[in-house]
Amino acid sequence: MDGWTESPGAIDGDEPVAARSEDARAVEAVLMVAVEPVEPALLAELLETTPARVEDLCAGLAASYEAEERGFVLVRVAGGYRFQSAPDLAAYIERFVLGGQSARLSAAALETLAIVAYKQPVSRAQLAAIRGVNVDGVVRTLQQRGYVAEVARDPGPGQAVLYGTTTSFLEKLGLDSVDDLPPLGGFVPDAGVVATLEQGLRPNE
Repeated sequence: MDGWTESPGAIDGDEPVAARSEDARAVEAVLMVAVEPVEPALLAELLETTPARVEDLCAGLAASYEAEERGFVLVRVAGGYRFQSAPDLAAYIERFVLGGQSARLSAAALETLAIVAYKQPVSRAQLAAIRGVNVDGVVRTLQQRGYVAEVARDPGPGQAVLYGTTTSFLEKLGLDSVDDLPPLGGFVPDAGVVATLEQGLRPNE
């Protein structure tokens, strides 16, 4: 495995164990103190190597953590690498982080965030038209949470502010880019279901 060498076991009769190279250990050290995901290009610059080798090192580290059944995993999100807790231990993390208090977004905020994610860049007026209600307060909440941000200006009259999702949004969802969002087709009912719903909503003649 790239970045690993064989070293003798600590006790006679032990199987040889894989010792991580200095580069692999350096990647671990940097990611351990990083607040946000670290891009392969930056890791390559720090290690004075190529991004391709960094990708190999991270793949090797991730595989070793999985094989050792560690409580953490190495994942690629928002264009970079970071450590996060193992998915199967989520219940313990929720107890520790939440401490019995809810930190969830409201249904209105989640709906607005979903629209931004799939239609970005999008203006407040467009969001309000889709949801049918004023979204100023919800957008402010999403900005304060760091999930959406101003990304551009509409070239049309008024030059309305356009919003898009942030790297923090990608981190929270464990995505590398918005292209990894699930397709909307799976959430939209087919024509037959829509026709049935419309028929049921029509007044009896």
